Amino acid sequence: MLNFRLDGKNALVTGASRGLGKAIADGLAECGATVYGTSRDASSARQISERYGTPSLPIDVTRTKDLRRFAATLMHDSGGIDLLVNNAGVNVPKPALELTADDWDTVFDTNLKGSFFLTTAIAQHWMDRGTPGAVVNVASQAGIVGIEERAAYGTSKAGLIHLTKILALEWAPAGIRVNAVAPTFVRTELTASTLSRPEWAAELLSRIPMGRFGEPEDIAGAIAFLLSDAASLITGHTLAVDGGYTIR
Repeated sequence: MLNFRLDGKNALVTGASRGLGKAIADGLAECGATVYGTSRDASSARQISERYGTPSLPIDVTRTKDLRRFAATLMHDSGGIDLLVNNAGVNVPKPALELTADDWDTVFDTNLKGSFFLTTAIAQHWMDRGTPGAVVNVASQAGIVGIEERAAYGTSKAGLIHLTKILALEWAPAGIRVNAVAPTFVRTELTASTLSRPEWAAELLSRIPMGRFGEPEDIAGAIAFLLSDAASLITGHTLAVDGGYTIR
């Protein structure tokens, strides 16, 4: 059972200030990891720093030109990052005919483009040092099945799921594992606007065989497992944490 622990590991969690990201960061810390968390907001980044006793990391993953410098500085100052969770994400829930080009770019720049360039920046250091690493991308059930008002979001998460497979394939010889989780609707700030609509929330709940929405801790546990040595032979996999939503 010790293989489930993360003692001695340094973990980077993007978007760790609240909701799902905070639960993930808390879960990794409980498993023994030293947690470094990012936020686009400087004040939130300071709160994360105080929570985990690690440096403040105000970074916007959409500013891809800054990510290699960010990764290099973090790798140097921390002594090395061992685990990466690409959690930062946004959604613009609209019917497809109402989506604008700016909406599309907003979603993709964070959910897919930012995740890709941060992951490659971190992985380059792992390869240069000859050290293994583990990545978990926070995808979504919307990247597996079609869900209304999720044209941009679902497509970005489907891309992230496929990217997970490609990076896992390319980097396996270097001892780098890349996996993803695909949550159902989880009660966070990101889903508040959706779940506050009673009829729509009831419809979504009816699609979940286990009969409940997710809680942040449900996702945190799955991520901790995939990052641990207990999952040492798992790579390129997307673990649906969806109460059975995607069974059908």
